[in-house]
Amino acid sequence: MSALDLCRLAGTVFLAVTLVVTGDTCGKLLTQSGVDPFIVAWTRFAIAALVLWPLARMQWQELGPMKDWRVILRTVFIAGGISSILTALETEPIANVFGAFFIGPIISYMLAVIFLKERPSATHTVLLAVGFFGVLLVVKPGFGMTTGTLFALLAGTFYGCYLFMTKLLAGAMRPTRLLMSQLLIGTVLLTPFGLSSPMPVNETGVWLLIIASALTSAAGNYLLVIANRTADASLVAPLVYTQLISATVLGVVVFGDWPDTIAFAGLFLIAASGLGSLATRRSP
Repeated sequence: MSALDLCRLAGTVFLAVTLVVTGDTCGKLLTQSGVDPFIVAWTRFAIAALVLWPLARMQWQELGPMKDWRVILRTVFIAGGISSILTALETEPIANVFGAFFIGPIISYMLAVIFLKERPSATHTVLLAVGFFGVLLVVKPGFGMTTGTLFALLAGTFYGCYLFMTKLLAGAMRPTRLLMSQLLIGTVLLTPFGLSSPMPVNETGVWLLIIASALTSAAGNYLLVIANRTADASLVAPLVYTQLISATVLGVVVFGDWPDTIAFAGLFLIAASGLGSLATRRSP
């Protein structure tokens, strides 16, 4: 891949993750105003499914493979991750939540080593260890860890399992079908929770935020699908760490949340781990 192509890919991924963080910023505004996190998660899946269905160009007969237990379990993980991260955002700064959330790639790495017998390079292992140390600085286990931080770690754990299941299904389903499967199955899974939660009534601002949260998140995930279709996932994955930049900026601009010195150091290490991984993959 040429330097120009890499710059285009980086720009696409950065736009994608910024849209995802924007969706979570809307989600934080909603949960802080009293909207149940399950309502936000449920509507995010449902609205995104409606909007992206025409773009995915799926036929009804393509829904058959969604009965695969691996596809369903993968969706359970991402639905649990989104619900958990929205719960964490009720009380925690966005940057800190995403810092804790990045335990996900480490979980995925461990599962791949245990179940798929993968043997990553020593350099990759060291970089992941650096990222894990950064996560520890953000969450401060035993030194001020909060309930919100625990939910962020739970979200990251769910996400790591989701990444592992995605790797298991690689090649079995095209990316757009995988995306639509998680949206459709996620909508069904979260419907009982969404319907049992109090819905906002006659609150135009709330519904606008719900729609914005769903659409920006859907657009971000769709761009990530496009990025993964044009480049190897191993090249795209490290670029996702730029999400920390968007999370920090939006946290400061929208909520005035500055990470403390220790958390900021942790965020820096996490980002350095991701970008270092990108550099090693670019090496001949």
